[in-house]
Amino acid sequence: MKISSILLGAATVSGEVYFKESFDAGWEDRWVKSEWKNAAEIGEWTTTEGKFYGKEGDKALKTSQDARFYGLSAKMPTSVDNKDKDLVIQYSVKNEQDIDCGGAYIKLLPDVDQKNFGGDSEYAVMFGPDICGYTKKTHAIVTYDKKEGKPTNYLHNTDVKVESDKYTHLYTMIIKPDNTYEIQIDGDKVQGGDIADNWKVFHEKQIKDPEQSKPADWVDEKMMADPEDQKPEGYDDIPKQIPDPEASKPDDWDDEDDGEWEAPQIDNPEFKGEWTQKQIENPDYKGEWEHPMVENPEYKDDANLYNFCHKGCSHVGFELWQVKAGTLFDDIIVTDSVEEAKAFADETFYAKREGEKKMAEEQEEEEKKAKEAEQAAKKAADEAKEEAKEDTEDEEDDDEDEEEQKKEL
Repeated sequence: MKISSILLGAATVSGEVYFKESFDAGWEDRWVKSEWKNAAEIGEWTTTEGKFYGKEGDKALKTSQDARFYGLSAKMPTSVDNKDKDLVIQYSVKNEQDIDCGGAYIKLLPDVDQKNFGGDSEYAVMFGPDICGYTKKTHAIVTYDKKEGKPTNYLHNTDVKVESDKYTHLYTMIIKPDNTYEIQIDGDKVQGGDIADNWKVFHEKQIKDPEQSKPADWVDEKMMADPEDQKPEGYDDIPKQIPDPEASKPDDWDDEDDGEWEAPQIDNPEFKGEWTQKQIENPDYKGEWEHPMVENPEYKDDANLYNFCHKGCSHVGFELWQVKAGTLFDDIIVTDSVEEAKAFADETFYAKREGEKKMAEEQEEEEKKAKEAEQAAKKAADEAKEEAKEDTEDEEDDDEDEEEQKKEL
């Protein structure tokens, strides 16, 4: 295990770094591949600089096989309890493959059987991109055990923004001991607030009073039929259509051959449509009945709600399904310091960002030129082929003319 990749719980400038990983040489010794699926379903991990990159020789972890499950975990040097501390999870994700369906999230785990780490394994926090068709979001899922009496996963109430282009993006989740949180992408805040407001981790504070129900004589119809408005006598006797009084039997009409003549029907100007009784305000209307609310006896606040690692978080892991592989993961840090996470981002993500973009743009320009050259070559070949065809046809025409002349002689 290299100190350059993982700091063994050492005190830093402003906090404690529990885990770092940049997937340099020897990373396989620090990570355990899961076998929770059969071999044919488990995808292989590789490391690579990527198609374009910001620093030569800087490799990232990559999913390499389409339509596979991926499971990989690493043990942190010490088990983390975030009581009275910030908890910061940060890493970079790059989807080079024009991703159509695949997860790219990371998990912070309590003690786990790494060989069997999979979708059913308990985790404290799950965080990161998940893209599949029109569903595109950054997952932010926390596990809380006091509402249901057992560890239960709670999804963020709303979809959190995600990036789905081909470039590397930095994902950061900060959980604070004042029961607030913040999610950042590339250092910019995209979500935040009170944990209790954005995850349904508590029972409702108030519920409808089970002892109360709407009175049987409660009138909540605002309007009523006017009892004095009665349908006029004979109203239903007026037909919707009548024979056209201006029509007459044609002179050439033969009753024996054509049958008895009937005048065509037209809309009756006297017909007024279906009768509806006039509506008036209901004098007994009491308004909409509102169910009285009472305090929910099951509701319990929790000053330590944020402490999702109260059991001790000892591992980080990736447990994914990808239809189209090619996602790169890099520069993971778990710490209790926002400043440490930012400093690590400066050394890694921000230091490589412009170089990566420049290389990608240069490749795009080269590909554009190569495509234009290929198209030009194809066009020239087609024109040459057409010209050769025309020359052949001209020669054939000349031969035919010569033959005709010989015949005439």
